[in-house]
Amino acid sequence: MKVTINSTSKIVRLKSALLLDGIPARVWEGETESGIKVHCFITRIGIDKNEPRYLEFEQELIACQEPTPEIDLYPKVLIL
Repeated sequence: MKVTINSTSKIVRLKSALLLDGIPARVWEGETESGIKVHCFITRIGIDKNEPRYLEFEQELIACQEPTPEIDLYPKVLIL
């Protein structure tokens, strides 16, 4: 499966019995190659520090869009 996602400004906390304080996750949204809409909860993302375009990646990672109304409905804390 191939999915194209875009970073949003929405951040939630993912909580479980093992993670008492939870872990922050940025909500990304996008769609599959066939056009099915998806929401992703990304806690970490990175690349090899030896990647020649590492600084460009860091700058792109900072950019994010406002969440759509669908994403905005997620509560600040999600219990897993």
